[in-house]
Amino acid sequence: MTIKPDEWIVEADISTLQRAMEMSEISAVELVTLYVKRIETHNSRINAVLEINPDVLEIAQQLDEERRERGSRGPLHGIPILLKDNIDTGDRMHTSAGSLALAQSVAAEDAFIAAKLREAGAVLIGKVNMTEWANFMAFSMPSGYSSRGGQVLNPYGPGKFEVGGSSSGSGAAVAASFAAAAIGTETSGSIVNPAHHNSLVGLKPTVGLLSRSGIIPISHSQDTPGPMTRTVTDAAVLLGILTGVDKRDPLSLVSEGQYHRDYTPFLDAKGLQGARIGIPRWFYKDLNDEARIIAENAINVLRQQGAIVIDPVSLPCEQAEWNFDVLRYEFKKDLNDYLAKLDSSAPVHALQEVIAFNLEHSEKALVYGQDTLVWSEETSGTLTEESYLESLRKYRELTRTQGIDHVLLEHQLDALFFPGDEGYDIAARAGYPLLIVPAGFTAHGPMGVMFAAGAFSEPTLIKLAYAFEQATHYRRPPIL
Repeated sequence: MTIKPDEWIVEADISTLQRAMEMSEISAVELVTLYVKRIETHNSRINAVLEINPDVLEIAQQLDEERRERGSRGPLHGIPILLKDNIDTGDRMHTSAGSLALAQSVAAEDAFIAAKLREAGAVLIGKVNMTEWANFMAFSMPSGYSSRGGQVLNPYGPGKFEVGGSSSGSGAAVAASFAAAAIGTETSGSIVNPAHHNSLVGLKPTVGLLSRSGIIPISHSQDTPGPMTRTVTDAAVLLGILTGVDKRDPLSLVSEGQYHRDYTPFLDAKGLQGARIGIPRWFYKDLNDEARIIAENAINVLRQQGAIVIDPVSLPCEQAEWNFDVLRYEFKKDLNDYLAKLDSSAPVHALQEVIAFNLEHSEKALVYGQDTLVWSEETSGTLTEESYLESLRKYRELTRTQGIDHVLLEHQLDALFFPGDEGYDIAARAGYPLLIVPAGFTAHGPMGVMFAAGAFSEPTLIKLAYAFEQATHYRRPPIL
């Protein structure tokens, strides 16, 4: 190793790591060793990483040998990546969604996206903690808590600042430079919210762009995995590697002809020039003074970089009253489908059995109760209820033709621009993408700003967010 390691891996991006390995300045084994040491040194303060892959050094060694003998597979060859604890890996790591019921569950095979990462040469270095059952267990459960892993803390202010959820461990771990990047999942805010609170780039893709097979679900209408990184470039690199049609996830068929194998060509430092950006002021009205200043400064950056800012714009649906019927009904059906495929040694194979398991282990499993699980179990699990079907129809119409699509068309916009993670719920119900980037810091911790647009608009969002990032460079690492 020719690089002084301790300071070097902090904030190091994927291209820097890859270049160092290509130049034989560091090996994958040495790189993994540095990250593991950093996790062992600092994870006790923020509780982000649940487990290290027990085979990680062997995997890195094989990738080093392959590089020497046949060359690199591409930008992720030898790069350590962390996975949220609801993403299956066909190895010796566990996949539990933070629950005690599945704490010893080992998947039979990789999730589609985990397989994609392995094919690209990534080192799956470990699993990170998350809000249990992706924050669909108890109404009072705080973001970042799981019965299996305990409470994730924000590295910028452990115990002081909100960490965000449910991809809490993904956010905290990447912010703390425990890996080059992490994969989170989002149903409604679960990537962009922790990215906002941990000064990260969080990319929530169009639902269907990335396969969800092998991921413990909440809702097939809204679930999606996505990258959580420290730079827009790294998010673009990961997104292209994760795309592809998967026959195990029928919704991924809609991405045929829509996805790109490489999103890095859309990185354009001048991408804001001439872009039409709408400011939906309804979502700015409740900001505190500090957050309002950051948001207005960010809007000024858009103008300074040549964007045409349309201010204000409004979404017809922005004052709509929402319920969670779609998630409530789909959770039981989708979770039961996942659990039914688990090995016979697993202690639970249906939501009803999860609830019973938690009651039997209530001292540890029910610190915050399980009223959300019970609420979902009360449904039929058949997705035939009229209230479900009507909610699904209503919300798609409201958030698309009376929401994001409407305002984009009305003003001929390239994107909408939100403060923090405001507006995530509308995009979640529409199934549309979001991309959040760091925008500064307040007394309550980091703050981001977010670009939103219609289905499969990831190239546009990447272009705009990259231009904003390159004009500002707001991110700075936490002091551990």
